[in-house]
This record gives sequence, structure tokens and C-alpha cells, in this order.
Amino acid sequence: METIAPPAPFAAQVQNVSKVYGSEPNRIEALSNVTIGIDRGQFTAIMGPSGSGKSTLMHVLAGLDTVTSGRVWLGDTDITGLDDTELTLLRRRRVGFVFQSYNLVPTLDVESNILLPFELDGRRPNEDERAWIFRLVQSLGLASRLRHRPHELSGGQQQRVAIARALATRPDLVLADEPTGNLDSRTGREVLSLLAAASSDYGQTIAMVTHDPIAASYADRILFLADGTLTADRGRSSAEEVGAFMLGMERHS
Repeated sequence: METIAPPAPFAAQVQNVSKVYGSEPNRIEALSNVTIGIDRGQFTAIMGPSGSGKSTLMHVLAGLDTVTSGRVWLGDTDITGLDDTELTLLRRRRVGFVFQSYNLVPTLDVESNILLPFELDGRRPNEDERAWIFRLVQSLGLASRLRHRPHELSGGQQQRVAIARALATRPDLVLADEPTGNLDSRTGREVLSLLAAASSDYGQTIAMVTHDPIAASYADRILFLADGTLTADRGRSSAEEVGAFMLGMERHS
């Protein structure tokens, strides 16, 4: 298959990607000929009903899952044919993750959790990276919590630690999977504001999978998937507009 380099503005891209699980009669096409570019420095929300393919798309973008056909890039790196070892290294160095369940290491304190990507990569942050991490810790309100362990923190504080960890290495792409799913509405809004600020203030590229119109309203761009295909690509929208669009999608499904 001919390799065509993606346009420079994209932090990540899938081109003509399909993903099939199983075989007949249990064949499921989770993604069907999808082409999407995630713009650098933007906060992009990926929405759709259950089974729409949004989680599969996130896994493909992160190199957590392979594609049946098509190509995937992270920056200018074609990751489609990389082996497991290469993908593990790529994820460790160039992708950050924020999960609904925080995924912090319970035996490590806040500082050690934030520095975990460096530890896994077998190195210590350099002077510039330490200055960046200090800035993150200050802006996320974690300076007084560095010696606390996850069980000593609220859900919102744990998610702030997860965000700091995801941003610590200045990755090409941060993937957030329902990041406010376990938070109350006020704390969820705070976390979404932090993600939006990471994009607008620090130029971080963020792709967030969500089913929540309020969460999506914080994004610069909203991609809507249904039945494994891209059905709409919209700019910033209010929660009411997103909700109405989703309702229309369900009525026509």
C-alpha cells in the first residue's frame, strides 16, 4: 500500500481506516472507511452513541489497537505497521492518557505518579522538563499535595494528577476517555476547563471521547460517529446544540 504523508497540521490522522472484529456470521465492523485528522493544538471531542466506534477510534489513534485496513499516523510517523514493542515505546513517549478511573498507582505519591512516564522510560526529566512539570503542578493546584497518595485525594484531585501525568512529557497527543465520568458536575466542569486551558494556553492537542453534550461543549471541534462512520464534523457548539444534534442522530438511526 502506498504511504502518503499526512498534512503537517495534524497531530494524528487516520486515513480510510476500517476495523473489523470477528468473522461471519459474527462479524462486527467497528470503523468503516474513516478519514479524520486531529488538528495540532486543538481540543477535539469525539461523540456518538454506544457502538458508534468512538472508543475504537481512540484505541487506533493511540496504537492500542491495529486496523484491518487503512493507515494511521501519529504526527509524521506512520504507525500502521509497527510491532508491539515499537508501539509501546511510541505510546510511552508521545501519547498521554486521561481515563475515567484515573488509573493512578495507589502505592505512589502524587509526585511519583506524575513522573511515572519518565520512570517507565528509564530516565529522569531534564531541567526544562522539570520546569514544565513545576508549572503544571502549580497551575493544577497540586503543590501542597505532592506527598499525598491517591487514596488521600478527592476524585477531582486524582483526575488533576492524571492530567499532570498525561501532560508531563509534552506528548504529541493526549487522549481523554470519558474523563469526567466519575466526577460530580462541578468538579467535572473544573476538569474540563483544565483540559481546555491545556489546549488554549499550552498548545496541547487533546482528543476526548465522551457521550456528554456538556463535556463536548468545552471542545474546539466535535466529531460525531455513528455505526463506525463519521457523520458530522462541527466547530464549537453549546451543550444544547450538541444534545439536539445527538437526538437527531438517534431518531434517524
